Amino acid sequence: MTLAPPAVEPDGDQAHDADPGDPIGPGPAADSDPGYRPDPADSVVAIGAVPAIEAPRPAYKKLVTPMPTDRSRGWLVTIVVTAIGALVRFWNLGGATDGGTPLFDEKYYALHAWQVLINGGYEENYAYGVVVHPPLGKQIMALGEWMFGYTPVGWRFSAAVVGTLCIFLMVRVVRRMTRSTLIGGIAGILLICDGMSHVQSRTGLLDIFVAVFVLAAFACVVADRDQVRARLAEFVAAGTIATHPAGPALGARWWRFAAGVLLGCAAAVKWSGLYWIAAFAVLTVIWDITARRDAGIRRSTGAVIRRDLLPSFWALAIVPFLTYVASWWAWFSSENAWARHLTGTTHSDQNGILGKISYSVAKLFGSTPASWMEWQWQMYDFHKNLLTPLDPAKRHPWESKPWSWPIGTRPVLYYAPGGDDATGCAAGVTDCVKRIFLIGTPALWWISLPVLAWALWKIIGRQDWRYAAVVVGYAAGYLPWFLNINRQMYFFYMTPVVPFLVIAISLVLADVLGRPKDGVERKITSLVVVCLYVGLVVVNFIWLWPILNGVPISRSGLDMRIWLPTWG
Repeated sequence: MTLAPPAVEPDGDQAHDADPGDPIGPGPAADSDPGYRPDPADSVVAIGAVPAIEAPRPAYKKLVTPMPTDRSRGWLVTIVVTAIGALVRFWNLGGATDGGTPLFDEKYYALHAWQVLINGGYEENYAYGVVVHPPLGKQIMALGEWMFGYTPVGWRFSAAVVGTLCIFLMVRVVRRMTRSTLIGGIAGILLICDGMSHVQSRTGLLDIFVAVFVLAAFACVVADRDQVRARLAEFVAAGTIATHPAGPALGARWWRFAAGVLLGCAAAVKWSGLYWIAAFAVLTVIWDITARRDAGIRRSTGAVIRRDLLPSFWALAIVPFLTYVASWWAWFSSENAWARHLTGTTHSDQNGILGKISYSVAKLFGSTPASWMEWQWQMYDFHKNLLTPLDPAKRHPWESKPWSWPIGTRPVLYYAPGGDDATGCAAGVTDCVKRIFLIGTPALWWISLPVLAWALWKIIGRQDWRYAAVVVGYAAGYLPWFLNINRQMYFFYMTPVVPFLVIAISLVLADVLGRPKDGVERKITSLVVVCLYVGLVVVNFIWLWPILNGVPISRSGLDMRIWLPTWG
């Protein structure tokens, strides 16, 4: 039998009413008797006979929304917005230093990256007890130091490159999700104007590398969703969707594979990348279930278990793990990297379960796997014991807890020089200061809670997959920090979450703009509202520019930019 192609309906539509002419249905008895129930015996077949394949339900939803036809314009907008972002991110990149030395936690990672560079990809000492992250982020940072030396530009260059790449990815993924080049361009502008993304893109820390890998992986899973639904739509149109009870095999899914590699890279920068591996794996399985359901496959959950679950496990569990292990290539190939030749008997928790596992691995497989496990244990042990001191006098002055992060009530001060450094803001002004605060642009961050509420409404009330995807990405980077509330934490941990905030705001702006069928008055009004909001974000970012870049300003100017007491 053949099935008609899926009906063309807008995203978020409800199932159409049953059509009496549908080839799949309960039969004429149901029409004549409202109380009719199928007799289970009707499905019984003779011994040895092959039961008929149960035809799928009619595909009543539109599986694929066409991409915008303005492909050339889409790339032009992407390139222009990315170029603007590059100018903003690279402006005076090496200007702010602590007397020529790194700022804040750059003092760790710039030095680690330099050691990685001179040793060929690995660190050879314990670096004062703060080698607490996998190697990939420091290896990427070392590329900048390879080009520009151990200089401020050198240890910040890679961060600026990937920060600019985030802008590029933002435009493309939002354009795909909204099918709008305009909204994609607006999303790129909003990311340019976010204070946290700006500062992190100009600082030699690791979090911006996690952000770019997570955002790239998110773009890949969104592209994979489109590809899966397009392939199913082809089977529906050809009338071959019912050739197997679980539906057709979908072939190689290279977007999903790429997402697995990128998520492995995120975890190879910081272990916090692991949360997105779990989140995106669940997300893609749910999308597979809904795609097969919308294609008319009966028992779509069972179909996904049969057709897609093992490939998903391979792409989003095994591949990330193998990528993570591969990121240690330099350590495995070295002879004098730290912890390279332990025997397993020197484990810092010899009497605990991990010590026993390490010792057993050493006996079975040799010292290399046991030594590698010791590295992992040392990182875990560091983070487990990185706790907020009970004595308030011993706490880090810029520590914060996750309940303050959504609206950014407690930033981080990266740069506050004194003496001759703090001059030059204006002629005759003697009280000049320089500051770099890690602050999220309030016009973006202070609406995060209303945006979240709107997203939840769209998920529950409209079954909008786009908002669901954004909330999953945001939650994966935010909620895990509540698992150990006594841990030392800082606002910059939200760096990889910023893209999901920007995407959520962009989706809201798309809702404000409405649909093409809306009236002229509605279109003009909504366009004015969106333009005013984007302009507000840009102005807000420009106003904060001096305290995001260490530009000299007067004391009074600084006070006017410290909007909350907790910022000071």
